[in-house]
Formats: sequence, structure tokens, C-alpha cells
Amino acid sequence: MRWASFVWRATREAHVGVVVDGVVYGFPPHVRLVDLLGDGNEALAEQAERVLRSPAVEAAIEAVDLLPPVPVPPSVRDFYAFEGHVRTARAARGLEMDPDWYELPVFYFSNPHALVGHGATVTIPSGCRELDYELEVAAVIGRGGADLDPDEARDHIAGFTIMNDWSARDIQRQEMRLGLGPAKGKDFATGLGPFIVTPDELAPLAAGKAYDLAMTARVNDVELSRGLLADIHWSFGEMIAYASRGTRVEPGDVIGSGTCGTGCLLELRLTGGEDAHPWLRAGDTVTLAVEHLGELTNTVVQ
Repeated sequence: MRWASFVWRATREAHVGVVVDGVVYGFPPHVRLVDLLGDGNEALAEQAERVLRSPAVEAAIEAVDLLPPVPVPPSVRDFYAFEGHVRTARAARGLEMDPDWYELPVFYFSNPHALVGHGATVTIPSGCRELDYELEVAAVIGRGGADLDPDEARDHIAGFTIMNDWSARDIQRQEMRLGLGPAKGKDFATGLGPFIVTPDELAPLAAGKAYDLAMTARVNDVELSRGLLADIHWSFGEMIAYASRGTRVEPGDVIGSGTCGTGCLLELRLTGGEDAHPWLRAGDTVTLAVEHLGELTNTVVQ
């Protein structure tokens, strides 16, 4: 099942609903996705059947503006789970892999109030001259819990979506030299969408610690990045279990994978040269695509 949050252009009201064969079937405008989460995926499937039987909105996908599937999540945690990306970035700084990376699935908290959906613009933040994208997949928590083990945590996932962790590299670099961050280098925009795809749809594609899904990034229709979700080192169950240690994860929380190998300009500039991979500029369009999850497109503006 595919879930979306959207604005129906006919009324300019926001809805959440199910997408089937290019048609969205929406709940009344006061219902949010987080209101439907919390009782596990069987309950979410029942809600899907309910709205398909009696939708408050039925519209072609072309007649709506897609929002982030969870427009304002309780929290956004972004991990660092692809060894290929981490190894390349560290090697460029003359560093070996830190053994602790294999012990801790580290993450940082991003800004839940700065999410952007498919088709939205992303404004270059003040003072930024080195704007970058990051090609990621995110899990959305469907049922809350604390101190979960990885198997339990996997069962708390409502679904998966594409994530773009937009990054102001020059601001990020300056911040992190001071021993904290990323903060202002990341908190201006996080792309999420276009849909949440429930785990049952992806189950036949299970591979490694995730799924056999190709991940690509295009800038102005030129493919620059290509990775595979199955190459992830830390499973989403392991990441969520770590996030829940000594605290809670809650329905609607977003858990980002971190950048896949080759999945950002920073990495491409290190391996392929700076002239061949300039930083993003106003007018550039970035499209992240993940098999079975769709495409997330945003345009950069000044």
C-alpha cells in the first residue's frame, strides 16, 4: 500500500490518503497520517480499506500537490549507515575507518519543521555557497516503543520513503570543526516523499540487511549517483533499536539511512573531480529515484 499526504487543488485543503493506480483516495481534511499510525500495520491496512470504500476525496494524482508523507513528524533522525560513503569521505581526509563505526549506528537529529515534499522548491540557505543533495531512504515509525531489539524494531516500521538530506557543506564544515553538528548546515530542508510504501510491498525484494532496490540521483536529468539499498551496513531494525535505547520512538518518527555510496556531490567531487561536479545552483532540479518507492524531485531557488 502507498500512503500520501497532499493538497487537493480543487479545495486547497490538505488530506492524507491511499494511492492506487494513479488515483488518491483521501480522508477528511482534519485527519493526519500520525492519527492513523500507532496500532501496527494491520490497523493501518484496515484504515486503507476504509478509505478505499468511502473516500472523502477521490482525485487523479495530477490534481493534487504532494506534501511530505509525514508533514511535521515528531522527530527526524538521520543515520550514517552506508560503509561505502563513509569510507570514501574519510579516505579523502587521510583517515581510516573508525572501528567504533562498526559498533554504533550513529545519527543526528534534524529539523522536523523543515520538510519539503515532491515538487517543492528548496531555497539556498543564507551564507551557503556549497549546496549538496544526499540520496537516502527513510523508514517511518508506525508504532511507538522503547528499548527495542532489532527484530522488534523492524516490526515497528510503517513503511519506507525517499529522503534527501539537503546539505550546506561550507556551513556544515565550519560548524563541525567546533565539535558539534551538523546543525545549520542541515536544518533548512529535508526532502521526503513522494509516498510511504508499506513493508509488505517490499518483502519479496528483501536482500542483505534491507531490500534489492536501485537508488539514483539526477541533476538536471543527468544521472550522477547510483547505489543499492541492500548495500547498507546497518539494518533499519538495528538503527531503530539504537534510537530507542533508553528513550522512545513514536509513530511518525522519521529514520533516515544516511547517504548511499556515490550519493552526494561531496563524495563525487572527491572521486571524480571538482570541475566535473559543481555545487548546486539556483535553477538546478534534483531528482532522487528509488525502485518501488518512486521519485522525489525538487528545484533549487535563491
